[in-house]
Amino acid sequence: MDALLRLYKEYCGHQPAQCEPIKGSGSNRQYYRLSDAEGHSLIGVVGTSRDENHAFIYLARHFTTRQLPVPEVLSVSDDGLCYLQTDLGSTTLFDALKKGREAGGRYTQSERELLRRTIAQLPNVQIRGARGLDFSQCYPQAEMDRTSVIFDLNYFKYCFLKATGLDFHELKLEASFQLMAKDLTEGGGDAFLYRDFQARNVMLDEDGQPWFIDFQGGRRGPVQYDVASFLWQASAQYSPELRNELIDVYIQSLKQYTEVNEVRFREKLRLFVLFRLLQVLGAYGFRGYFERKRHFLESIPPAMQNLRDLLAEGGCPYPYLNQVLTELVQLPQFAPQPQTPVTRADGFKTTDNNPYKPHPADGPATFSKYDGKGPLRVRVFSFSYRKGIPSDESGNGGGYVFDCRSTHNPGRYEPYKQLTGLDEPVIRFLEDDGEILTFLESVYRLADAHVERYLQRGFTDLMFAFGCTGGQHRSVYSAQHLAEHLNEKYGIEVDILHREQDIRQTLPARPFSLEA
Repeated sequence: MDALLRLYKEYCGHQPAQCEPIKGSGSNRQYYRLSDAEGHSLIGVVGTSRDENHAFIYLARHFTTRQLPVPEVLSVSDDGLCYLQTDLGSTTLFDALKKGREAGGRYTQSERELLRRTIAQLPNVQIRGARGLDFSQCYPQAEMDRTSVIFDLNYFKYCFLKATGLDFHELKLEASFQLMAKDLTEGGGDAFLYRDFQARNVMLDEDGQPWFIDFQGGRRGPVQYDVASFLWQASAQYSPELRNELIDVYIQSLKQYTEVNEVRFREKLRLFVLFRLLQVLGAYGFRGYFERKRHFLESIPPAMQNLRDLLAEGGCPYPYLNQVLTELVQLPQFAPQPQTPVTRADGFKTTDNNPYKPHPADGPATFSKYDGKGPLRVRVFSFSYRKGIPSDESGNGGGYVFDCRSTHNPGRYEPYKQLTGLDEPVIRFLEDDGEILTFLESVYRLADAHVERYLQRGFTDLMFAFGCTGGQHRSVYSAQHLAEHLNEKYGIEVDILHREQDIRQTLPARPFSLEA
């Protein structure tokens, strides 16, 4: 710590006014936020491995010259054990996705956008970052090879598989591992393999743009590894639909840097997903079963579910390994736990209680598969009928479309032709006229009744759309006011899209209870 303070003084010319420890990752490095009297801060890092520090410093400086979104290394101590870097703030992508994880993997549009931005930047680091990079500077090795793959697979075998008590034939399993290592490393790859590409290693700036940290374990290797690492993170619970969407985003971004055979890419990605799942289970086994760390023990069930899903989608291409893994996911200790109906702390109901009062002669009601999922997210659109009614991307096929063309149109008057229903002069015109207010009174009554029933049943999606001639004045005003009304009255998340104006907005959810 004294060496870090000396380094700070040498760089800044004065001692820091404040030194705040930062909770670190799983590495042996310690992080500190060092601030001056005016609140300007740097990040100080103290490590025990010169080689690991050297790898990070070299890579960060190389990436900075390539103008990649990484922290800039500002100063390094003579012994290489501590260094200063720019402060990227305190918000990680993992933090920003917390509510989506807590909702069981139901990510909002704003959370999905953060994921899209992040994975779209990955090829920039992998391909542009590899240009001119001296891979011999990487630590602990220059590239992903068969030896490193076998090491990770044996890590899975000894630290997880054996700990479960499952009986298996070691020589047959080793033969499967050798084939897998050959297939994973075949064709090599000249990209930079980040290796630990995960939400905790992505910082978000004030504009929600991603910056990348903790890449010191990177090396030369295939690009699919990082995609698998990011999208099959056990705790994230990304749905298959979201994963496929993000894979598409990644491929389109990758095509900006290199030619891509999509069929081959997806085939190899599937193999890397399998490898990554075994790799993380090995880590969870060691940290959980042997070191008894709770977080890693809690990470095992979702990781096993990812493995179970992968096997169900087509199995493993190596027969004996497929047999072992199939038996593994069927062990009693890994059986999926039934979902227990609960009431969320934020007030949204996710119980299967029937809100209706059936006649005794009808007997018990059966429940829809959509019951009890929660929380509800409402989407509100404005649009022009000339360009068609917005499509429903949720798959529910439900909601309302309201025609605003029966109300007085400010767009017929010159002072309002260049304005929208969000502008004060148009708002004043519509409200002074009063026709739109009468129209919305009926809309509010219908919308309120629908939203309340959806909240009671734990439904997740509802759509409202308002159309007018140009999608500029009346529909924009109506959509905005309904969205704000529902968010204020029920505390639900509302996504707004004024389609013809290309304006998007999310009104975030707030704690609320219908019984309040």
